[in-house]
Amino acid sequence: RFRRDSLEIDEDVWFSLAAALSEAFHPWQERWRLSLESYLQAVPKVELHVHLEGSIRPETLLELARRNGVELPADSLEGLRRWFTFRDFDHFLEVYVGVTRCLKRAEDYEQIVVDLGAELARQNVRYAEVTFSPSTHAWLGVSPDTFSDGLARGRRRAREEHGVEIAWVFDIVRSMPRSKEPPEKHADSTTELAIEGMGNGVIALGLGGPEAGNPPERFARYFDRARRAGLRSTPHAGEIVGPESVWGAIRSLGADRIGHGVRSIEDPALVEHLAEHRIALEICPTSNLRLGVYASLQEHPLRRLHEAGVIVTVNSDDPPLFNTTLNDEILTLAGAFGFDIDAIDEILINAVRESFLPPDRRGEMETAFRDEMDRLKAVHLASE
Repeated sequence: RFRRDSLEIDEDVWFSLAAALSEAFHPWQERWRLSLESYLQAVPKVELHVHLEGSIRPETLLELARRNGVELPADSLEGLRRWFTFRDFDHFLEVYVGVTRCLKRAEDYEQIVVDLGAELARQNVRYAEVTFSPSTHAWLGVSPDTFSDGLARGRRRAREEHGVEIAWVFDIVRSMPRSKEPPEKHADSTTELAIEGMGNGVIALGLGGPEAGNPPERFARYFDRARRAGLRSTPHAGEIVGPESVWGAIRSLGADRIGHGVRSIEDPALVEHLAEHRIALEICPTSNLRLGVYASLQEHPLRRLHEAGVIVTVNSDDPPLFNTTLNDEILTLAGAFGFDIDAIDEILINAVRESFLPPDRRGEMETAFRDEMDRLKAVHLASE
């Protein structure tokens, strides 16, 4: 903070003093960094954008494949981990479909939900809105009764055994890989299943799959039906395709939140609209890097969106497939994005406020989270 020439200090003395100060402060800075990291790992969290199928770990996949007689590109844990390593989007789809093929019985679905609950609990996630794509499973020959039963049982056990509440976002897939059937067929059945599942934790209709060539407007009637039934709207948009996809999701699908939405930054009018109308973005930084939307976190617009007044949340998307966790994503807020602790806390609270829980539950959860944050700060961020 001081200039040598303003203090009239000899150059050799100045550099000796600077070196001594740097050495003295380094341990303190390191302790602060580590204590901030431990605080962010311990803090209570809500996750709004994670795919159930994309949360399956290689260990579980190997067990499921052997149990159900499904042949995978590798038959060892190490081989599956190599197969999971992200290469490009086509390979990502290959792995995603390969993972889904291993799910055959209600017990399989129950297991992956309980496993997800355990992993979320490990990261101190208390509530998660988890995306599930029914049409992919139906396309692979699994009956809706089978996966619905497994999801319900797994959700109950995740709450009872791990203290994690899970709600479902049933996702319309824009186009099925290598399928000649029109997406409208799957969109119709997904919408019906979502409405039927409202008593078993389904809270919203989503829209996923390849954005290019599949604009949101094409699916407007399904979202109209879902919203009339009481479901919320949270489509993927503005990830691979630019701002026009986000505008379409808002105008045609009545989006309450936007999955990803990062390319909104390319349209100042859209950024202003998102901020004014409080339409939150479910941002998944590592996913955006893996899929080539941005080359680095330094280029990622999360901070610029936040500073423009857009409500941002941070999420993990498909954690094992992208080699990340929700805790890893949150740590980028303090690291690459350079937010201070108050801003990070507010971004974490955004996920509570923008969840689809009833208003009274959101209020209770926010109060509880803030109280717990204060207690954790006293432990993890206390001066030494």
